[in-house]
Amino acid sequence: MPLTRKRAMTTAMVLSQALPYLQRFVGKTIVVKYGGNAMIDEELKNSFARDMVMLKLVGINPIVVHGGGPQIGELLGKLNIESRFVNGMRVTTSETMDVVEMVLGGLVNKDIVNLINQNGGKAIGLTGKDGQLLHARKLKVEQNTPDMQQPEIIDIGHVGEVARINTQVLDMLTRSDFIPVIAPIGVDEQGHSYNINADLVAGKVAEVLRAEKLILLTNIAGLLDKQGELLTGLSTQQVDELIADGTIHGGMLPKIRCALDAVHAGVTSAHIIDGRVAHSTMLELFTDEGVGTLISNGRQ
Repeated sequence: MPLTRKRAMTTAMVLSQALPYLQRFVGKTIVVKYGGNAMIDEELKNSFARDMVMLKLVGINPIVVHGGGPQIGELLGKLNIESRFVNGMRVTTSETMDVVEMVLGGLVNKDIVNLINQNGGKAIGLTGKDGQLLHARKLKVEQNTPDMQQPEIIDIGHVGEVARINTQVLDMLTRSDFIPVIAPIGVDEQGHSYNINADLVAGKVAEVLRAEKLILLTNIAGLLDKQGELLTGLSTQQVDELIADGTIHGGMLPKIRCALDAVHAGVTSAHIIDGRVAHSTMLELFTDEGVGTLISNGRQ
């Protein structure tokens, strides 16, 4: 299609609006948790890959942390292995952990790496085992009911949390032309593998690197108030108030707490954005309107 004068003017205006953001973020690290519809829809997958390549080309350092719950569930079903959940977390036996490693560290991770490479980037796929990147410890899950005198500790198997992160690996890659793509699999001191929530890994990576931004792609427009309206810019104090009054509840709570922890630890801002929108990362970073909810300590 020929570039008409009107389209050319629109393109020029978009680039002009993006310029101050580009100048501000050059040389900075941005951690993106990639999941949801953006990992399933072919158009969204390619737009995400192009976004990551574009960020690297303009001098920003993206780090991708991905999930893969639906893909894990699909393969477990094909293998006739039951999927069980406790408090929203997958019970991960040794047999299930083998499938998790195959799907996250193999199929999903390499698919993302390939997409980025096919769009002109240089991606490197990693799990927590590579370069001792993610040190894990077993996650203790407590269940409490009013009739219990003390919480019950439930063993959900190979599910972990981040103990520490080897930043040398990521520093080396971000100083180069490479884009790290991390599967959230950690390993403990005894060499046992653990499945870790991708939001938590992304948040911890952003914290230890003092990233400029943590971006969490979701399947919703962002944080909504009780009337269903999008909340675009919030302080950490306002988010705490929304949790206290019940506006933020249920499955969104762990994601929001991850974002809050990152901001409290020094990440400039965290963003809950709509991964169902093509090029949502670029729209959130380089336009005035954005496509989600920004959480900060007021240092923007």
